[in-house]
Amino acid sequence: MENTIRQILKNHNINDSKVIDKMVSKLLTQKEIQDNLKLIIDAQKKIMHEAMIYKEREEFADAFFPITNANSGKKYEFILPMEQFPNIRIKDVSGLDLAGLSFEENKIKGIPSESDTYDLKIEFFHILDEENIEFKKAQLFVNADPKDLWKNIPSDTEAPFHKSDEMKFKGNFSDKKIVVASKRGRSHAHEGKFRDDDFAVNELPNSWNIISVSDGAGSAQLARYGSELATQSINDYFKNKEVLAELDFHVEKIFNNEKNDSEAKQEVIRILYQGVSNTFKMLSEKAEEHFVSLKDLHSTLIFALLKKLDSGYVILSFGVGDCPINLINEDFSKVQLLNTMDVGEFGGGTRFITMNEIFDDSISSRFKITLAKDFSKLVLMTDGIYDPKFITENKLEDLESWKTFFEDLNGNNEDEAKSIFKMMNKSMNSCFPGWISGAKEIMMTELWLLFISSKK
Repeated sequence: MENTIRQILKNHNINDSKVIDKMVSKLLTQKEIQDNLKLIIDAQKKIMHEAMIYKEREEFADAFFPITNANSGKKYEFILPMEQFPNIRIKDVSGLDLAGLSFEENKIKGIPSESDTYDLKIEFFHILDEENIEFKKAQLFVNADPKDLWKNIPSDTEAPFHKSDEMKFKGNFSDKKIVVASKRGRSHAHEGKFRDDDFAVNELPNSWNIISVSDGAGSAQLARYGSELATQSINDYFKNKEVLAELDFHVEKIFNNEKNDSEAKQEVIRILYQGVSNTFKMLSEKAEEHFVSLKDLHSTLIFALLKKLDSGYVILSFGVGDCPINLINEDFSKVQLLNTMDVGEFGGGTRFITMNEIFDDSISSRFKITLAKDFSKLVLMTDGIYDPKFITENKLEDLESWKTFFEDLNGNNEDEAKSIFKMMNKSMNSCFPGWISGAKEIMMTELWLLFISSKK
């Protein structure tokens, strides 16, 4: 109280040091003065209390409050930076619903639906004055998803040799499960071009199965037709019971005899070669029939014939072009490339099944005969998947790269797109989510397929 009296006297220019001490002592002895001083002190405290609330509210209202930009179609989460305002609480943020977002526990979250600039109203209060609600303006910018800028123009259904812009297949392959998906890449869809890739899957006599994949050359006028012809032709060739019986005879000699029969291996390669040669001949005939050159049908070709023996799975494979065939063992500890790829020496100019020059003395190196006791996955893919996901052919036999690839399939990617292969026994339709269309890097036509080791 003494300090308060002295401040009052000072405010009224009473500064005479000779009398001020006596004056203060005299005033402090009077009850009425004491009561008034208490009222003054209480009033000052109340003023300062209200002033501080007002000050902190105004500081928050005036503060620059940047909200991190969101991206359309992407999971978004932003925690409002309230560390500098410990006595301010945000009750709600209106305007978020227009962006497809919500506010909860000081956090803005959700998946924005459309790119735009959204005006927000932040509803807040001071913890010492909760009944008085005030508002602060802010803006949220939602950037456009680059994928939304790509058009999806259907291919011309009236054009010769038209085929659907995407295709998928599910089923059994020996005692394994098989999933295949083929879809135009964004650059093709943006320009209304055709799906140039193709595949064919067949269950053959004598417990054989075949899968073939072809990648039509982007520069070839009828690549879509060439890839279709290539896969159908090679599969049709091996539907012949006599061809398969001959294969069985020589495969039996290779794997069920004590000696490794090199002559039998050469016979197997000869039979596979005949199938490839027959495919080349058929493509040549079709080119003449439609008055186009073989270049107009340029397509790569890979295929795998598979049969389960008592000793394991025999896999007969072939490849021309830059599409890989990979075998991953049963405990995911080893990966093998089952075909020769036309990269490196032929970088930037891959080989095609429509090229006569592949039928030289080195063609036997394109065939592989493999016996696997069991396996986890057998994967065939075109460069639309291989290029962005593995970058170089060296990574195709790198186990860590494959683990990353399957983590990607399991949803560990920017789009959180997931392929649910574990449900294959119950609902195969769930195996074809948006991973292929969601993979930003894939710009060209792409195709990939996967055998899963689950039994029938």
